[in-house]
Amino acid sequence: MKLSIIVPAYNEEKTIWNVLDKLKSIELIGGFQREIVVVNDCSSDNTEGMVKKFIAENPFVEISYFRHEYNQGKGAALHTGIHKASGDYIIVQDADLEYDPREFNILLKPIINGFADVVYGSRFMGGKPHRILFFWHTIGNKFLTALSNMFSNLNLTDMETCYKLFRADILKNLTLVEKRFGFEPEVTAKIAKVPNIRIYEVGVSYYGRTYEEGKKINWKDGFRAIYCILRYGLGN
Repeated sequence: MKLSIIVPAYNEEKTIWNVLDKLKSIELIGGFQREIVVVNDCSSDNTEGMVKKFIAENPFVEISYFRHEYNQGKGAALHTGIHKASGDYIIVQDADLEYDPREFNILLKPIINGFADVVYGSRFMGGKPHRILFFWHTIGNKFLTALSNMFSNLNLTDMETCYKLFRADILKNLTLVEKRFGFEPEVTAKIAKVPNIRIYEVGVSYYGRTYEEGKKINWKDGFRAIYCILRYGLGN
């Protein structure tokens, strides 16, 4: 079995090496092998140089690298990564290390035990470190999750989480169109409509960034998320 780890990257030269080094070092449970798929969304800094240098210095690590010729958004980078991934399961790892790759095994357990097809890693389930930031972001996330749950009939605690682990064949069969951060509500709405889908949720740590540290999502993305919840919750 192989886990494809998609790393969308935009202007992450300060963290991308550390991310790839952590991904290289983790030991996956259940005999899972790893494939790292980096998608550079036309960064204007030295993200590409750092990735290529890492690949050159780690020839035995399975890493695929792709670059967009113009900036399209995180969702578009994920579309590319999903298309290029060759693993049996797919997970997203942001290039900013707000999430800890060592916790992949927490998400893999329900898969390995035969219970789940999709596993969400929730920042809001107890027992894990959580950096204290942005009251209104937290309120916004919980509002969007509740709204999403109303239309999907799920009882998630964190729809907007980056850590979503999918069975690859299910994810690849979805028609995904959102180019930016609308990916999260869109994929949730569409995955919830898959017949007999088994979705689990586990707690994960969260080491959030401030805007000065490179955080990119903003209030406009929140309004887009509401639109996506309504559009894909009511339609296709």
